[in-house]
Amino acid sequence: MPVTAPRPTLEAVAERAGVSRATVSRVVNGAHGVRDALAERVRRAVEELGYVPNQAARSLVTRRHDAVAVVAAEPETRIFADPYFAQQLRGISKELTAHDSQLVLLLTEGREDHARVGRYLAGGHVDGALVFSLHLHDPLPGLVRSAGVPTVFGGRPDWPDWEDGRDDVVYVDSDNRGGARAAVRHLAGLGRTRVAHITGPLDQTSAADRLEGFRDVRAGVDPGLIARGDFTSGGGERAMRELLDRCPDLDAVFAANDLTAAGALRVLRERGRRVPDDVAVVGFDDMLPVAEQTDPPLTTVRQDIEGMGRLMARLLLRGLDRGTATDDRGDGDGLGTSGTSGTSGTSGTSGSPDTSEASGTSGTSGTPDTSGTSESSEDSRAPASTASGVILPTTLVHRATA
Repeated sequence: MPVTAPRPTLEAVAERAGVSRATVSRVVNGAHGVRDALAERVRRAVEELGYVPNQAARSLVTRRHDAVAVVAAEPETRIFADPYFAQQLRGISKELTAHDSQLVLLLTEGREDHARVGRYLAGGHVDGALVFSLHLHDPLPGLVRSAGVPTVFGGRPDWPDWEDGRDDVVYVDSDNRGGARAAVRHLAGLGRTRVAHITGPLDQTSAADRLEGFRDVRAGVDPGLIARGDFTSGGGERAMRELLDRCPDLDAVFAANDLTAAGALRVLRERGRRVPDDVAVVGFDDMLPVAEQTDPPLTTVRQDIEGMGRLMARLLLRGLDRGTATDDRGDGDGLGTSGTSGTSGTSGTSGSPDTSEASGTSGTSGTPDTSGTSESSEDSRAPASTASGVILPTTLVHRATA
């Protein structure tokens, strides 16, 4: 029977590097206060010996699991079919990976799923939660509050009684209302006078804010020019047919997202309407897999979806880090981190969010736009932060549909 080599210990790393056990502990845990030369010696010894920290022992001392729950209030069929969620999850995953933390994806579709998620969060399996795509009467905010896990929300909060705990609510969102105003003003600037709107699900704040932005510009609009959608291409098709049957003389459409716009474009083509000659169309999101592949390519409002995901994760991790103290005391695995998570059992991260990196962002991913021209609307330059969250600006991107 083969003999298994003993697992390298923290003491062995310290001996190899010629430093104290406490110094190794600091380097392994990513703490500050170790000179670069010493830290490099420790890292080299860790690599040479193949030392891997014992996560169970680490959790006992740090009370950290290096895992974050990502809770999406949508069925899995929607999460895996809509590229919006893929971009947001990619941003979250990148940030968590950069901090050596695991992503645990939890999806909710019904009451049983909510109960399961609530039990999981309350069971102490994760350090915190990122929750997005909430609907108006979704029970998730109450569940995470009861579970006492630090949480950052994706999207402006609007659940019942959220104001009662607003100091504990941290969120990240885009300037949906300002972006909608920019889209509709662009259409009006083209001389379009019968501008219609296909909404998203109005029990979500993003869709409600985009409808309000539309109404800001088209005050007193004919109710017949507003049709309800659901952020899907199928919903866009149904709403576009409804609008054309009701208002055949419409000459522009602002769709609440790019998938909705793609569905609307298909119906316009079926009905023999030329885009943009007869009907101009503007979407929202600038999801390149959609916006660049519509026929013609879609003029849309860009929001930094991946950047929103990264910022959500960053705010959560920073809140967790502020609640963890380090000292020289170690345990059997030599992880000299002690203290508590610093959370108060509320639904937000401890302390106010650090929004310094969000200030002055452009709402784009930082890569050059080669697919069309873009401009920032004065109305879409949202404030970088509010009392409890961060609002990222949006940008109108010109392509061929308007």
